[in-house]
Amino acid sequence: MFKKILIANRGEVALRVIYACRELGIKTVAVYSAADENSLHVRFADEDVCIGPARASDSYLNVPSVISAAEITGADAIHPGYGFLSESAYFAEVCEACHLKFIGPDPNVIRLMGDKARARRVMKKAGVPVLPGSEGPVEDDDRAVKAAKDIGYPLLVKATGGGGGRGMRLVTGPSELGPGIRAAQRETEATFGTRDVYLEKYLESPRHIEFQVLADHHGAIVHLGERECSLQRRHQKLVEESPSPALHEKQRRKMGSVVVDAARAVQYTNAGTFEFLVDQEGRFYFMEANTRLQVEHGITELVTGVDLVKEQIRIAAGERLSFRQSEVSFTGHAIECRINAEDPDTFAPSPGLIHVFSVPGGPGVRVDSAAHSECTVSPYYDSLIAKILTHGRDRQEALARMTRTLEMTVVEGIRTTVPVHLRILADPDFVAGRLSTSFMDRFMTKPRSGRLAEAV
Repeated sequence: MFKKILIANRGEVALRVIYACRELGIKTVAVYSAADENSLHVRFADEDVCIGPARASDSYLNVPSVISAAEITGADAIHPGYGFLSESAYFAEVCEACHLKFIGPDPNVIRLMGDKARARRVMKKAGVPVLPGSEGPVEDDDRAVKAAKDIGYPLLVKATGGGGGRGMRLVTGPSELGPGIRAAQRETEATFGTRDVYLEKYLESPRHIEFQVLADHHGAIVHLGERECSLQRRHQKLVEESPSPALHEKQRRKMGSVVVDAARAVQYTNAGTFEFLVDQEGRFYFMEANTRLQVEHGITELVTGVDLVKEQIRIAAGERLSFRQSEVSFTGHAIECRINAEDPDTFAPSPGLIHVFSVPGGPGVRVDSAAHSECTVSPYYDSLIAKILTHGRDRQEALARMTRTLEMTVVEGIRTTVPVHLRILADPDFVAGRLSTSFMDRFMTKPRSGRLAEAV
């Protein structure tokens, strides 16, 4: 087992790794930017190293600085958390070259699954259902026109190495194809450094469902069920839950089996997530794989009792999975709301000093956050300030616990998305489990009424 782990991240995910390391008896090293000097992950790590100015490109994304911090503190492994360097095959390779264990998949797997066009081809070869699409990047107009004709409209232009909706354009007809491709290419080049895009069939109002997997270096692979991630705004998730209200047990077993086969096909190790779109008839199609811990991993932990971060660390240390698929059980229902420092009307960032921060506990409530009273929300990083998770015997109880927790949450000094979440939880379609990726488009146009309108 490792003696000391450097955490190449910040905020609540850095704290989450510290929790796991403390329970495993492993020392931790926090790295931080000048803006995060007084952060909780710095306070609670055993050691800390400043790695640069506030901008992420000069600190958390600065590979030489992160590696130097690991070397001078004598760390023997690095946990990347999520975001920043977590899906960088280059960073994983540098860790390997410097004899530091990267707590995540093999660099070759990260690179493969990070190229969505290649990942689609590999999944298709492994027998995993994929949406109709181009066989690879569309390199010229003639190839794009031919591929689009085969796929049919509407379709999406997508960046091969994209994410979060960047480098993506909806094309509803032939006249939009050329402009859509060029717009996507410009955005993906600016964001990801490559102009490669591919075409994929567009589904109307699908569900977004992802499966959590764990795989060790001894050939064992398990899935830990699904998470419903359909509630998104501009491809950024807002609310997640497990299990999905839409899946029945037979379909869950089928999809879980497909996921395990997919992970085995690419020789996957450590934690990962395989994401699918599910149409209104229940047909599912592979979308992408995330080669890291997910923001929403906590709801899987609540329904399975498995500590995903501990398992990540044990796997990276060469240990076997501590359980088999037959030993995975699912208990109750869990919901997560991502609370952002944003204006609830416009979703514009709302950085600044938090004067009061209070989230109530009580039965079935978990709060993952690095925020506290008199802390500053920096404009340099993601606006997420807290993940509130609730667990109940069933969906109704989990929903009731989330509602009362949000109603009793007090954040003063900045604006947050708590009012938006309260409106979502009270929406009849959400209560009934009628969810899709177009939910928020409809929801944001609905008139507000009563005390929920006053709360916003």
